[in-house]
Amino acid sequence: MQVEQAVDTLKADLPTLFEKDISYEIYTKDVYFQDPVNKFKGKINYRIIFWTLRFHGQLFFREIYFDLHGVSQTAPDTIVANWTVRGVLRVPWKARIFFNGYSTYKLDKDGLIYEHIDTWDRDPGEILKQFFRKGEDASPG
Repeated sequence: MQVEQAVDTLKADLPTLFEKDISYEIYTKDVYFQDPVNKFKGKINYRIIFWTLRFHGQLFFREIYFDLHGVSQTAPDTIVANWTVRGVLRVPWKARIFFNGYSTYKLDKDGLIYEHIDTWDRDPGEILKQFFRKGEDASPG
C-alpha cells in the first residue's frame, strides 16, 4: 500500500517539479540523493536541490519541461521513473537543452524512499555544450 502511495505521489509531483514543490512525506529524514553532479544525504538538502532546480529553471530558461514517461515498481523495494528534461535557454540564440534519464528510488520496510539515484543518458559536459549551440542544432540524435 505504501509503495502505491509513493508511485502515485511521484507520478503527480515529477511532471511539475520545475513549477512547484514536490511532496516530501514519502521520503525518509536521511534520504540519500545522487546524480552525475551531486551527492548528499538528508531531507533538508533534498528540499534545497528541488528548490534550486525550480529557481534555475525559471532564471535560465524561457521554457523548461520534465517529461515523465513512466513510473513503475520494478522490485518489492524499488521504483523507477523514466523521464526527459528539455528546454529553451534565455539566450539570444535560443539554445535548447535535451537529455533523458531515469530515477531509481529505494524504499525501506515502511515504504518510505531512503535513496534516489538519477542516471542520465549523457555526460554532464555534453549537456552543458548544448547551452552554446543554436536552438536548431541541439536536438537529439
